[in-house]
Amino acid sequence: MNTVYGFSPSGNCHKVRLLLEQLGRPYRWIETNSAVGETRTPEYLVKNPNGKVPMLETEDGRVLVESNAILHWLAQGTPYWPEDSWQQAQALRWMFFEQYSHEPYIAVARFISGWTPMGSTRRADLPMLRERGHAALAVMERHLVEHDWFTGPHYGIADIALHAYTHVAPHGGILLDAYPATRGWIARVEATPGFVPMTEPDAEAASRIAQSS
Repeated sequence: MNTVYGFSPSGNCHKVRLLLEQLGRPYRWIETNSAVGETRTPEYLVKNPNGKVPMLETEDGRVLVESNAILHWLAQGTPYWPEDSWQQAQALRWMFFEQYSHEPYIAVARFISGWTPMGSTRRADLPMLRERGHAALAVMERHLVEHDWFTGPHYGIADIALHAYTHVAPHGGILLDAYPATRGWIARVEATPGFVPMTEPDAEAASRIAQSS
C-alpha cells in the first residue's frame, strides 16, 4: 500500500487523492500541514529535501514527489493515461502548462487570499496574479470550446491536474463567469465515477478569502 503525505486543502495534494480514489487503489493518507511547518521537520526533509507536499512513499520505501509526476506514475497502464504516444505528449503538454502557466498564478492568488494576513505585503501581487490567472483560463477556454477533455478523447490525469486549482480560482478572486466552456468541463470532471471533492479551507482562511474576493 502506498502512503501519501498531503495537505487536504491543497490542490496539488488533492490531485493524488482524486486519482487514487478513482482508481480504487488502497492508500494511507498522512495529513501534513505545510502551512505550519510540518514539511520542514528533519524526519520529513530526509525523505523530501524540497520540503513540500504531496509526497508518495511506496511499501518498499521508495519516495516520489511533485504532484504531476505522481499522477503520471500512478496512471500508467490505466484508462487515465492515453495509449497513443502523440496523445501522451499532448497530455503532458497540458500538465506542464498547469505547473508553469496556471498554478503559479491561480493557486498562489488563492494562497495569498486565504492564508496570509490582510495587511501582508504579498497582497500587492494579487492584481498581477489575477491578470495572469485569467490569461491561463482564456487558453483553457479556447481549447474547451472544441474539446471535452485535456488528456485526450477521454478524461484523464491532465484533467485532474488542471481541475485542482481551476475550480477554486474564485477563492483567489479569479472568477469563472467569463468561461462557460471551462465551467462545463468542471461539471464533467465532477461527474466522473469516483470523484471526491477537495477539502475546503478552514473557517479562518475561508473568511479571509471572502474578504479578499
